[in-house]
Amino acid sequence: MVSGCRIVYFGTPDFAVPALRTLLKSRHEVVAVVSQPDRPKGRGHKVAATPTKTLAALFGARVLQPVRLKDETFLADIRALHADLGVVAAYGRILPDALLEIPRLGTLNIHASLLPKYRGAAPVHRAVIAGDTQTGVTIMRVVRELDAGPMLATSRRPIGADETSVEVERDLAEMGASLLLATIEDLVAGRAAEVPQDDSQATLAPKIEKSEGVVDWSQPARRIHNLVRGLQPWPLASVSIEGARCLVHRTVLTEERTSATSGTILRASGDDLAIAAGDGRVLRVVSIQPEGRRAMTARAFLAGRRVTPGTRVDSR
Repeated sequence: MVSGCRIVYFGTPDFAVPALRTLLKSRHEVVAVVSQPDRPKGRGHKVAATPTKTLAALFGARVLQPVRLKDETFLADIRALHADLGVVAAYGRILPDALLEIPRLGTLNIHASLLPKYRGAAPVHRAVIAGDTQTGVTIMRVVRELDAGPMLATSRRPIGADETSVEVERDLAEMGASLLLATIEDLVAGRAAEVPQDDSQATLAPKIEKSEGVVDWSQPARRIHNLVRGLQPWPLASVSIEGARCLVHRTVLTEERTSATSGTILRASGDDLAIAAGDGRVLRVVSIQPEGRRAMTARAFLAGRRVTPGTRVDSR
């Protein structure tokens, strides 16, 4: 049997955890986990270990958290590991050429889209916001140009009409872990095939900005629904109801039609918080979070405040 690889793993958030766990349990050796530095989190701004660092500690794996990837001390540490392969999964920074040149088999990346579609930082969010019905993961070779390297494997997955980006990304992380391990086995055995991307079909998936969360109720109901699904877990879609800024977590598309002006609250009682969209369709808000409070059902939200049908929500 061909011996396993010595792997340097670059990954930081929850998306990078399943693949790291899979490699740590495999016949391959993870000689180091490279994560971004720990940063303050939450309301208390306490410094918290990154998800990959936490997992690596459970397995006794070495963790490196360089501030600068071009730092000579860090590069020397990586060279001293004599790694066969580098693996990247949502590390969060572009690897410099000096780093990419170290592993003898190069570096692979787990990308959460069917390349060349959605190259960039937010492929899952962009796919959900666009209303795509299919996505997937691609194992690709890392090159200097962003997400443009040749592809070694892909796996497809449908996107449900009501699924959020959180749900889709969680599933893709697990899919990517299995696909990565199979791809590494093919690479070690010399049977991996690399397929160039068609650059003419490439689309970009830039980082999500907070300003994108403002809901424009003149838009069609489905587009608003997709925005709500795609802007999770951050920044979330936002509206102002009776002067209070609220974050919208879940909506339901209805078949109901209305002639009311877009953004008009049609009903606000019990479980029913219904708002007119720009195409004459009605969107129901079923989970909402008043600013500074927890997310709650529409019923709990309406029980705590008077919302008058006929008024309009503001985009905030």
